[in-house]
Amino acid sequence: MPSPLMKHCAAASLALLATTAIPALAAPYMIVGNDEKPGGTDAQGKPIVNPTGKDTILIVDVAKPEDPKVVATLPLENSIVGPPTNLAISPNGSIALVADSMTVAEENGVRKQVPTDKVFVIDLKASPPKLVQTVTVGKQPSGLSFSPKGDMALVANRADGTISVLKIDGTQVTQTGTIPISPGVAHVEFTPDGKHALAVKSPDNKLAVLDVDGDKVTYNKLDLPTYAFPYNVVVSPDSKLAITADNGNGGSSDGNADAVSVIDLEGAHPHVISHVTVEDAPEGLAMSPKGDLAVAVNVNGSNMAQAWFHKPTGSVTVLRIQGKTVTPIKTIQVGVLPEAAAFTPDGSYIYVGNFSDQDFSILKVDGTEVTDTGKRFKVEGHPASARMGPR
Repeated sequence: MPSPLMKHCAAASLALLATTAIPALAAPYMIVGNDEKPGGTDAQGKPIVNPTGKDTILIVDVAKPEDPKVVATLPLENSIVGPPTNLAISPNGSIALVADSMTVAEENGVRKQVPTDKVFVIDLKASPPKLVQTVTVGKQPSGLSFSPKGDMALVANRADGTISVLKIDGTQVTQTGTIPISPGVAHVEFTPDGKHALAVKSPDNKLAVLDVDGDKVTYNKLDLPTYAFPYNVVVSPDSKLAITADNGNGGSSDGNADAVSVIDLEGAHPHVISHVTVEDAPEGLAMSPKGDLAVAVNVNGSNMAQAWFHKPTGSVTVLRIQGKTVTPIKTIQVGVLPEAAAFTPDGSYIYVGNFSDQDFSILKVDGTEVTDTGKRFKVEGHPASARMGPR
């Protein structure tokens, strides 16, 4: 008998065939993951879990940054559980990967979310874009990234405590290795020079430095200390600086200020050089392609209406980068339960996905001045993750 996942993938394929054909995609595009499994809480405060099958992946044309358009919708499962980096577009814009972190199972008539072990491969050059492969990796695949050349990808398997190494050959993706890290590893990001990858070991409050030599990835047990519960990481275009978003409370707000950690990657001995205070529970994190700005997205208890620390909206902390000095220069209010952040390829706009509001805040960048345009990009679903494609 076909498994629920096989049925889901078959249904997805049929739905994709029914999608209206569109021209082959060209840059710039953003990929968005909508998670419809969380259903809020019941009268007793217990989480409501919706049946699976309603999640979607959106391909968004951002050629007109203040008027983005959804050009393709794929019915594929994804999750808000984990950092908002569980999908990505390859450097040449030809494929996308989407980690299916959590699915829904029933036990004694009660629905609950459980880890899965799949990564979906989307052909973005097909018209319309389509699912072409499903790769089995470790349990609860979460944050992932492509190598700068696009011939490899790394996926952090949160429940397994491993990283899967994937070989990319056109639209064919093959797992070639598994690297043990530690339970709870949430995201992994290549450095732009292709020589290293950085993996956030959330429960351990550490950042692991991996060495990359061709198609070989090794973990030589070099860990750097962060602030509490690192959840996301970005690297400067020159590969000399990294910043982690340190959530502080295991993936949830708690009313306390948190931090980003700044890491000097230059030289033989990478090390943490500062911890910069931001607001409560940063998850989303993005760096400008120019390397002069970064933004940390703070949840601020905006999804916890009964908590003493509840705030009506989340926020974005704007960080100026001058050499290896990172300074918070502005805080901008966004929507409820903000998750992902993404700069456009030219660095002139930032999109911030507001999960509960089902939209994106659109921020304008002029030099190091960031302002809210006041415009929102509505989506049909709850945006749990987003990444920008190439120019």
